[in-house]
Amino acid sequence: MALAQIKKAAAMANFDAGNISRDVKNAIVRAADEVLEGKMGDQFPLPALMGGAETSIHMNMNEVLANRATEILAKAGKKTVVHPNDHVNRSQSTNDANPSAIKVAALALLQNLSDVLKDLSAAFEQKAKQFKNVIKLARTHLQDAVPITLGEEFGSYAEVIAQHRLEIIRVQSVAQILNLGATAAGNSVNASPKYRTAVYKHLNKITKQQFKAGRNLIPLTNSAGYFLIISQAVNALCMDVSKIASDLRLMSSGPRGGLGEITLAELQNGSSIMPGKNNPVMPETVNNMYYWVSGNNLSIEHAASGAQLDLAVMIPTVADKLIQSIKISAQVLEQFNKRCVSTIKANPKRCKELLEKSTAYATLLTPVLGYEKMSEVVKETVKSGKTLREIIISNKLLSNKEFDRIINSFMP
Repeated sequence: MALAQIKKAAAMANFDAGNISRDVKNAIVRAADEVLEGKMGDQFPLPALMGGAETSIHMNMNEVLANRATEILAKAGKKTVVHPNDHVNRSQSTNDANPSAIKVAALALLQNLSDVLKDLSAAFEQKAKQFKNVIKLARTHLQDAVPITLGEEFGSYAEVIAQHRLEIIRVQSVAQILNLGATAAGNSVNASPKYRTAVYKHLNKITKQQFKAGRNLIPLTNSAGYFLIISQAVNALCMDVSKIASDLRLMSSGPRGGLGEITLAELQNGSSIMPGKNNPVMPETVNNMYYWVSGNNLSIEHAASGAQLDLAVMIPTVADKLIQSIKISAQVLEQFNKRCVSTIKANPKRCKELLEKSTAYATLLTPVLGYEKMSEVVKETVKSGKTLREIIISNKLLSNKEFDRIINSFMP
């Protein structure tokens, strides 16, 4: 679709530059519109995996548009034959049309992803408010650490996603800088200044975006590193959301043998053999999403490193993997919000139970009783199986009232 938008804008610009006739321009534009409407989909059979820097995909588009434009003119009683190279591809090359089309597609997808992240961050923030008084055990190194609230943890998730959203918005500016008009090697051979100005004007009108030419089109043509910047932002996002998803899996583990601090909505029968099992389906989907995106990011990195001299020749891998990563991220995270985050329930009683049985209060009592004394108490707690509270009170280090006063001073 994005390549058809490029071709439509190019036809209009070539007419403005005096390179093609009005009839040819109108016919190419109409043919491109039909592609954008979803017609002639069976005319684009080529796979993503190919060599030649996507020349085959590019010429496929040129030929389909040329043939269809010729048919349109013939139906109007005109014998003009629209040529795929002389007319549809006028003032262009695979090496500027295709990378520009990738960025056109990527920008729209990134904007959608940004919207998804805004909603996801808001969902976590809402849960943070809902859980602000649910006191639980914080764990570092998967060991008892200090008291925390479930609201504080969910608030941190909201902030992580909000920060990644800012980065996704930032890399949209990378996608807005095109090498359209660079032609084969970036020095604009066969693309006049009038064409280069007009093509961006028409493309922006068609896409309702703000694309512009890079200051120097040569590096935009011989390097795919710009695409890697976008991919890395998406990869970092997915990594952090996967970590959050793993946290939810741990906190919801159970229902009896795990932590059980939160409950996730039941989305499917969790097992074909174990009755009543409720698997964390959506968090696991998020984990798998990250594995896919991470693999795609590595593929893009290798493809970018495969550029030689004046062309980023491994663009087929870049195009396929980048578009897939952005699409799948938005799709999965939208469902993660709707089917998981927004429906999470806290189990305050279980959170309190685990906190009381833990050694987390030791840190809060250290300023009063000292590090060495609390170290002894913690070791006795682990050895005896008694709670830290029981040992403190039985050894008359503090009264129950004093214990609660110190602990509650740190609680919401």
